[in-house]
Amino acid sequence: MKLINAIVQDKDATKLANALVKNKIQATRLSTSGGFLRSGNTTFLVAIDDDRVEEVLDIIKEVSQKRKQFMVPPMGVEGDRGATFPVEVEVGGATVFTQTIDDFYRF
Repeated sequence: MKLINAIVQDKDATKLANALVKNKIQATRLSTSGGFLRSGNTTFLVAIDDDRVEEVLDIIKEVSQKRKQFMVPPMGVEGDRGATFPVEVEVGGATVFTQTIDDFYRF
């Protein structure tokens, strides 16, 4: 059994939750924030049998889209000369961790 931690942008969270439910995959959804853009994220915790891990990863990959976005770098960044111009960055996608579960209980 594995524990999958998937961190996705809030824009993709509802679509991912719906896709997991459609495929009868139970998940715990946590509201999180952080990262370079300090934007809203959602973390999904999924405990799943080993033979379904690839299925879950494929769903996450399909739903979590990368996109381009303009942002203004924060003040005080090294090399900052006082003028800030928007830069294009790639956001979205998913950050996924898998861990082996030694014991799993449902009470």
